[in-house]
Amino acid sequence: MNMPNTSYSSTTKTSTQMVMERNLMPRERLQHLGADALSNEELLAVLLRTGFRGTPVLTLAANLLRRHRGNLRSLRDASLEELRATPGMGLTKSLELMAAFALARRMANQELEKRPSMGSPKEVAQLLQGMFIGSRQEEFHVLLLDTQLQLLRDQLVSVGLVDRSLIHPREVFRNAIREASSQILLCHNHPSGNLIPSSYDIEATDRIVDAGEVIGIKVLDHIIVSGNTSSTEYFSFREHHLLKNYTEKKPPKKN
Repeated sequence: MNMPNTSYSSTTKTSTQMVMERNLMPRERLQHLGADALSNEELLAVLLRTGFRGTPVLTLAANLLRRHRGNLRSLRDASLEELRATPGMGLTKSLELMAAFALARRMANQELEKRPSMGSPKEVAQLLQGMFIGSRQEEFHVLLLDTQLQLLRDQLVSVGLVDRSLIHPREVFRNAIREASSQILLCHNHPSGNLIPSSYDIEATDRIVDAGEVIGIKVLDHIIVSGNTSSTEYFSFREHHLLKNYTEKKPPKKN
């Protein structure tokens, strides 16, 4: 039986090439393969540049991430003292890392300025996909909006809590009340890539919508994204008719 004449020269890497790529240092891998090919540890190692006292820079980066449970958001929000608590993270390395995260925040803020309105699930998902990149744990956030659907604030409610039925509406609405937000968006990530909401997600959403109706703050939607850099997909409770809708009360019919 004749098999198709298929060439692997342009699409398949040889075992030698794969070994060489694995043996490259993070900075060399960044140069030859691009940032998306690097792990979080490797990208941190590029920023840190050197290790300390016989500890390789990759080990230092791994230790730093481990102290923050692998959560890049936790690392981003760490204080100078918290960064320096990791052995090998001196003043210079800690300040340089804080500066890198500060630039990333400013870039994100510039993106927000370009999309001030959260007027559709797709717009919300585009914002969230950037927020959740690199997150290995589920994070539940609330986006506080004004009457014009402009983003007032992103509020982190919980990290690593799979059973969202344990989230109390009090935690969701506290800042919304404080900042006079008239409507909110619920959002979280599924690092697994499976965007289908769990029974916990649906139960928690119903409870929060009910609480919002009582206090006069409308829940516009609940959006789920993966945070995978290659994914643009999302799940919208509103688009899938899973969000409770409150119809306006109609006046009584005249006799």
